[in-house]
Amino acid sequence: MTETRAGFVALIGEPNAGKSTLLNRMVGAKVSIVTHKVQTTRARIRGVAIEGDAQIVFVDTPGLFRPRRRLDRAMVAAAWGGAADADVVVLLIEAHRGRTPGVDAILETLRERISPNQAVALAINKIDRVKAEVLLALSQELNAAFPFVRTFMISAEKGFGVADLRTWLGEMLPEGPWLYPEDQIADLPMRMIAAEMTREKLTLRLHQELPYQLTVETENWEDRKDGSTRIDQVIYVARDGHKGIILGHKGETIKAVSQAARAEIAEFLGRPVHLFLQVKVRPGWLDEAARYSEMGLDFRDGNE
Repeated sequence: MTETRAGFVALIGEPNAGKSTLLNRMVGAKVSIVTHKVQTTRARIRGVAIEGDAQIVFVDTPGLFRPRRRLDRAMVAAAWGGAADADVVVLLIEAHRGRTPGVDAILETLRERISPNQAVALAINKIDRVKAEVLLALSQELNAAFPFVRTFMISAEKGFGVADLRTWLGEMLPEGPWLYPEDQIADLPMRMIAAEMTREKLTLRLHQELPYQLTVETENWEDRKDGSTRIDQVIYVARDGHKGIILGHKGETIKAVSQAARAEIAEFLGRPVHLFLQVKVRPGWLDEAARYSEMGLDFRDGNE
């Protein structure tokens, strides 16, 4: 009888290094996305991939950066919490940006926080943007700075090298039973995933800074007898002016966001969705513990 393997893989890196793209590429069509609470204080969306007899549970951590506000600090704490809990850590670096001060800060923290029995791999992403000799030099420089167990050259967007990385990850996980059923998606995590989908659509349509000043919560979820689902969500913003931006001229922006989010949630659930969005101004939401709980972050991690 073949032994099954299962474990957690944390994807870490600077913001926009391509972690979410890699996660989506890794899990492909065989994904059930769940959120899992560690000691009920932190939640990170996880993608579950099957690689041979191994079940790889990916922890998609927030991007690591120098935190300024409470929300930033809570996100960074969640990211390092995800890395500390994982069996394998993959540091994702953008080939064309190379070794930045942010990468150096991550390497320094890795040395402090990662236990000796944790495998840390390096994945240099977006390799199609630079020449081979640049890649080789970057790989040598980073391996001299930190004892990575393996280095992978990948393009998360195009799929280059991703299969090799996934195969290796499957082999690195400890023997044991699978942690999740292949097809189970619970109600509560879906509420968070649906909120994230709406927040993503807002981020794509809005000015760069505003998305950091808003959050989306799923207030009500009703599975109807006709096979459809009604979802009511609230978009919290910090200022009155932000509300106007989100609504847009004659409500055009929120209408477009709602249509895009509804289509994605419906595709994910495999059923018709009725999505209703409301925008509420809460000046202090960035300092409310309840908002952090909804995002799966620990409010206390944001303390100075």
